[in-house]
Amino acid sequence: MDFRSPKLHKILDTWIEEDLGDGDLTRFVLNNRIASAHWIAKENGTFCGGDLIKLIFKKIDPQVDIQLLIEDGQKFEKNQRLLELQGPSSSLVAGERITLNVAMHLSGIATSTALLVTKLSGSNVKLADTRKTTPGIRIFEKYAFRCGGGINHRLGLDDAAMLKENHIEWSTGISESIKILKGTIPWTKKVIVEAETPTQAKEAVEAGADGVLLDEMPIETIEKLVPELRQLSKTSKSKYVSKNIVIEVSGINPNNLTDYIFTGIDLISTSAPITKSKWLDFSMRFN
Repeated sequence: MDFRSPKLHKILDTWIEEDLGDGDLTRFVLNNRIASAHWIAKENGTFCGGDLIKLIFKKIDPQVDIQLLIEDGQKFEKNQRLLELQGPSSSLVAGERITLNVAMHLSGIATSTALLVTKLSGSNVKLADTRKTTPGIRIFEKYAFRCGGGINHRLGLDDAAMLKENHIEWSTGISESIKILKGTIPWTKKVIVEAETPTQAKEAVEAGADGVLLDEMPIETIEKLVPELRQLSKTSKSKYVSKNIVIEVSGINPNNLTDYIFTGIDLISTSAPITKSKWLDFSMRFN
């Protein structure tokens, strides 16, 4: 994540303004006494958000010193100390809820992702996310997905052109759409087709798609189709056909990931770690 990004800083400033408003009213009883505290984990998980925590506190008060005891992507256990803080007590209180919310949410995503990635260990299949994210904080949720060991799919509609069922229905079809895109968008951008049938998948490969997403297909169909797509990609004499087609599946139950390890696919995309994960429970306690 680019922590120098003006877009990122604007989001953090909005979070701080939302919670602090014109200032924490309890500051009048704290008298800026220098205090120290620590964060404790109330359950096991995978951590995410350390640098964000430091940046948020720095914005609230540069005098606050944060010592991270764990790095993003590392696992932790219940009752483990995650970080230590020192600074004006009013500033520690002011940043407590914002930073805890961020870290608990992102660590929940990282933890859920890590559990699914573990199921794919020993294979070449990667776990990818989707664009099903919370509006306004996509960059953070996708960062958390990476901290859990997954990889990012498109960050936005301008990352790659993906033809889904509505595009196919409302356009001139798969082949013609790919031809138009290949002649319009920069060559560095990929064209992906979401196929609901083997026929659509084969047409996408023959038309020059860089990737094919097999959506909600039975595993028996996928096992038969993947070798056919690979062969079609390698043997076609058409100059448009990608020789290194990326084959992805989606719309499957995350609990059944291991069933797809030996099907020959490259990616499994799922929104589950972002849309269905729970927040982990952290607490800030005074020393």
